[in-house]
Amino acid sequence: MLDIYRILTIMRNTMPATSPPLREASAAALADLGQRIRAQRKQLGINATTTAEAAGMSRVTLHRIEQGEASVSIGAWMNAVTALGLRLDLIDPRSIDRPPIVLPETIRLSDFPQLAALAWQLHDVERLSPQEALALYERNWRHVDQSALGPDERALIERLTQALGGGRLLV
Repeated sequence: MLDIYRILTIMRNTMPATSPPLREASAAALADLGQRIRAQRKQLGINATTTAEAAGMSRVTLHRIEQGEASVSIGAWMNAVTALGLRLDLIDPRSIDRPPIVLPETIRLSDFPQLAALAWQLHDVERLSPQEALALYERNWRHVDQSALGPDERALIERLTQALGGGRLLV
């Protein structure tokens, strides 16, 4: 009985930790990356077994990578990528050339009901600058009824966030 207890203790101490839960966007990015790795392999006309051997892994691990599984080590991902002549790199999305986001000079409160509700204490104000609007959304986000946000107001918040907030709504 003592031997079984000792073996179970050793196993518990040597078993890998479980992966943290993935956010939906991260899971989608991994799935996309796995599909791109598979597409490169297919385009080169290399079978999975040969690719796995070149990457120093089992065919099953390569299959898990191509499925976008997060539990595969980053080292295995890198080996698969380099075995196919690819390079994995991190890119700051803000550094990608995009057309500039055009914001209006002023934002009419009557066009955006949730913004108007947040601006209740501003008397005789019909328009705000984009900076004032973003600051008002961020300061009072807990009071925004997100289910009542229309597509135009959602788009405004997105544009304000991208243009002025570094891509993040600070709430």
